[in-house]
Amino acid sequence: MGERRRPVDKPRRAALDVLTAVRTDDAYANLVLPQVLRKHGLQGRDAALATELSSGAIRMHGLYDAVIDACLTRPKLQPEVRDVLRLGTHQLLSMRVPDHAAISTSVDLVRATVGQGPAGLVNAVLRKVSRRDLDAWVAEVTPDRQDDPRGHLAVARSHPRWVVDALGEALTASLGADDELDALLEADNAPPRVTLVARPGMASVEELEAAGGTRTGRSPYAVTLAGGDPAAVPAVAEGRAGVQDEGSQLVALALADAAVDGRDERWLDLCAGPGGKAALLASLAAQRGAVLVANERQPHRAGLVASALRAAPAGAAHVLAGDGIRPAWLPGTFDRVLVDAPCSGLGALRRRPESRWRRTAQDVEELVAIQQVLLDAALESVRPGGVVVYATCSPVVVETSDVVRAVLERRDDTDEVDRFQLWPHRDGTDAMFAATLRRRG
Repeated sequence: MGERRRPVDKPRRAALDVLTAVRTDDAYANLVLPQVLRKHGLQGRDAALATELSSGAIRMHGLYDAVIDACLTRPKLQPEVRDVLRLGTHQLLSMRVPDHAAISTSVDLVRATVGQGPAGLVNAVLRKVSRRDLDAWVAEVTPDRQDDPRGHLAVARSHPRWVVDALGEALTASLGADDELDALLEADNAPPRVTLVARPGMASVEELEAAGGTRTGRSPYAVTLAGGDPAAVPAVAEGRAGVQDEGSQLVALALADAAVDGRDERWLDLCAGPGGKAALLASLAAQRGAVLVANERQPHRAGLVASALRAAPAGAAHVLAGDGIRPAWLPGTFDRVLVDAPCSGLGALRRRPESRWRRTAQDVEELVAIQQVLLDAALESVRPGGVVVYATCSPVVVETSDVVRAVLERRDDTDEVDRFQLWPHRDGTDAMFAATLRRRG
């Protein structure tokens, strides 16, 4: 008889499934995780363990790969084996898992998913990893902090070097220096709080507080949850409230609160998918007798917008599946326009840690051209005396202030009246940028 194998630990198998989906299917961990948890029947502590394992291994894989490679004589590994090693390294260096448990469960996992062949390698590598703590490994595998401070931070905080440079430049542009770069990168690696929005006229903050929420203090409609499944909150399940980062709420409020000259009846969300801002705007518009048009180019994302708006008051919102660059409406149709432009997403790395490994500097350059065209289209869509809010979930200068400046330089009918930049380490939100522009009457 052969060796009797131990059953594979379900939370670790679920975490590996998430890493596999992110690597092979370009999935987003926060979207695929609920499906994987349901597949394995995980709840409570087991679900929390699978979540921490998968998100931590994805978030920190730049540092963990440097540690793993330092323990190899031949750095070439099967991708599946490297995923198992990342999970094991996360347990050894960043969790309170006993060394023997982290190593033995990783060996069991690679045996069950890849085969017996790499089991010895996984055992040997993780034993080497376990001989030092996280701080000692950081000192071992990172460039010298004095000689190359950003290179050191790139490895120690597990961000690509180009992202570290771009965020450092963004801090300098916004705050005058990049002294807070380490704090920003560290905040990117902290799991975000679950924030809910009470959509006005449909749910109240008091109702969400009664369900376990705590007011945040910035958005008047926001509460945070200490734990639990937000879908279990009745108002969320019914679409009267939603999960929405406070920074995203503040962008929608920037549009709703801006002063307009004359009528205030027609609002437009030009790039509405997946619908969080549109749902908040629709509820605010309904209270003022206005109507929101939520436009989204991709039909499947337009479906997500419709779902987000399912509880909106009758007639308060209409969903269109159309290209915002070639709009189906006449120029000057709207009084308020939000253009939440496609962007690098580098302001939401807490929420989507895999984005840092997928995006490139070239991607950002290509997005800038789209952002400028969309902002122009938004300004053409608003009437004189109306307002446009240009927003990105990115603090990167070429996607934020540079886009606004480039568009304003070629227009003589628009003024910038306000802007803000939020930061995870300062504000506890995604790094949202918003600029409010007004067409001259």
